[in-house]
Amino acid sequence: MKQHFVSHLEAAIDGSRLENDRLRSLHKSRPIWVRYDIEAIGHLTKRLDLLGRKNDMWRYRELMPVSSEDNIVSLGEGMTPLLKVDRLASHFGLKNVYVKDEAQLPTASFKSRGMSAAISMAKEYNVKKVAVPSAGNAASACAAYAARAGMEAYVFMPQDTSASNIKEAALYGAKVYLVDGLITDCGKIVKDGLEKKQWHDLSTLKEPYRIEGKKTMGLELAEQLNWVLPDVIVYPTGGGTGLIGMWKAFHELKELGWLNESKMPRMVSVQSKGCCPIVTAFVKGKRFAEIHKNAATIASGLRVPSAIGDFMILDALNESDGCAVAVEEADIVNWMSLTSSSEGISMGPESACCIGAVEKLTRDSWIKPDEKVVIFNCGSALKYPHIIDVDAPVLHPNDIDWAQIH
Repeated sequence: MKQHFVSHLEAAIDGSRLENDRLRSLHKSRPIWVRYDIEAIGHLTKRLDLLGRKNDMWRYRELMPVSSEDNIVSLGEGMTPLLKVDRLASHFGLKNVYVKDEAQLPTASFKSRGMSAAISMAKEYNVKKVAVPSAGNAASACAAYAARAGMEAYVFMPQDTSASNIKEAALYGAKVYLVDGLITDCGKIVKDGLEKKQWHDLSTLKEPYRIEGKKTMGLELAEQLNWVLPDVIVYPTGGGTGLIGMWKAFHELKELGWLNESKMPRMVSVQSKGCCPIVTAFVKGKRFAEIHKNAATIASGLRVPSAIGDFMILDALNESDGCAVAVEEADIVNWMSLTSSSEGISMGPESACCIGAVEKLTRDSWIKPDEKVVIFNCGSALKYPHIIDVDAPVLHPNDIDWAQIH
C-alpha cells in the first residue's frame, strides 16, 4: 500500500511534470525535484505529531519519498546539535552565531543524510549495485549505507583524496578506485559504466533523492529554532545539494504553515578562491556557471569545477537575497584551528571557509551585529589529517625538561 505523499517528480530546468513510477536520473541533462501533496500532509499531520518520534531525520517521514518504512536504510542519522558559539561570535563582533554540527552524523559528515535517502529509494526499487564519484565524504557514506542495505558499492575518488576517506570506504566493503583527475573525471567513469556495469548512479543531483535527505538539515534547523528561521545561513558549496535541499525544505514548511514567521533566511554560498564557479557566476549575474579551470583547494568537497545544479544554487541565492563569497585558500587551516580551539568543534576545511565568509560579510556590514547566523559544519576535521600540522615535543619521563612545557 502506498504510504508516501509524493505527488510527482518535476524537471528543475523547465518544470516538466514526470511520473513517480520508476527510478529516474536527469531530464534534459539537468536535475529533478521530488514534489509532495502538501495539502494532504497538512490535513493529516501537525507539528505536534513530531513529539515522541525518534530523533533522526526520518521523523519527517511525510516529507520523505520512501513508500515503506521497511525500506528505510538508517544508521541513526539526523538531529545533529545546534550549538551556540559565543566565543566565535565575539571574534566576529556578532551576538547570535550558531553552528549546526553535521560532523556528528554516522559517517562524520552531512553526506550521511543524502545517502540514507538515496540508498533507501534504491532499495525500494530493488537496486543491487550503486556507484558514486566523490571527493571523499560521499564515498564513505555511500559505502556505509550500501553495506547496511546489502548492496554492492563502487566508489571513484580523485587520486589525491584524503587517505582516511579511502580507507573508510574500503573498510565498509566498497570497491574503491582512485582516478588520476578531478571529481568530474570520476563522474564520467560512473556515467560511462551505466550500461556496462548495470549500477545505479548516485552522483550529486543525478538522482532526485539525495536532495530529500539533505533537506532534513533545514527541517531540523526550523524545529530546533522553534519554527523561526535564522536571518542568515552560511553554507560551503561544492555540488550544492545541501543548500538547494534546505531552500526546498523551507518552502515546504512555509506551505504547510508550520513556520511561526514568514521571513526566510538569506542564503550564503561559500567557496574557496581555488575553485569558485558559483561565486563567479553570482557576481556576474549569471544563472549558469562556467567551468572553473585548474580547480585546486585543500577543501576537497569544494573542488567541484562544474556543478550540475548550478542554476538551482544561484536561484536560491537570488530568491533569498543572499550572496556568494570566495575566501582565501591560504587561511583555511587557520579558520579550522580558530573554530576547533575556541569552541571544541571539529570543523573540516570546507566549513572553515564559512568562518572567513562571516568575517568578510560582518566587516562589510552585510551581516548586522544582532542578526541570527547559522554556520553549517558539514564534516569532521579528522577526515583531513594530512592538512593538520602538529608540533608536539617528545618528553622523556625520567628526565623531564620542564622548559618544554609552557
